[in-house]
Amino acid sequence: MALEKGQKAPDFTLKSKTAEGLDDIKLSNNFGNKNTVLLFFPLAFTDVCRDEMCSVSEGISEYESLNASVYGISVDSPFSQEGWAEVNKITIPLLSDFNKEVCAAYDVIYEDLLGFKGVAKRSAFIVNKDGNIVYSWSSDDPHNLPPFDEIKAALSA
Repeated sequence: MALEKGQKAPDFTLKSKTAEGLDDIKLSNNFGNKNTVLLFFPLAFTDVCRDEMCSVSEGISEYESLNASVYGISVDSPFSQEGWAEVNKITIPLLSDFNKEVCAAYDVIYEDLLGFKGVAKRSAFIVNKDGNIVYSWSSDDPHNLPPFDEIKAALSA
């Protein structure tokens, strides 16, 4: 079962790839400054994941106005994430949990999805400035998108 509201968010450092190279993104760098929205998604180059990341990218100004950083997290390599982001004009940082440690820490990992082991469940978390989870949502059905209106409402609270 995914981590729940009220729990301390496990800190992590994950790789993100841009044209400038590999960057280390550390969750706790946002602590004390802004809220963080973590969007776990199963796999790059799939329709539902593309729709989710493109939708969030198009509406990123709304999240920024709510003082939040948004990250997409999957088990894909940072290199494939970069190519996928370029093709689809995804502008939010995509973080590679290639070693599946963060998915496991947040308890949002499929044991088996269509024969693939260790794929991230579609999930959403808001981590506040103090490093606590203030919103948690996870679906066992990879076709279900997070309730973005709920996420924005939780950021506004």
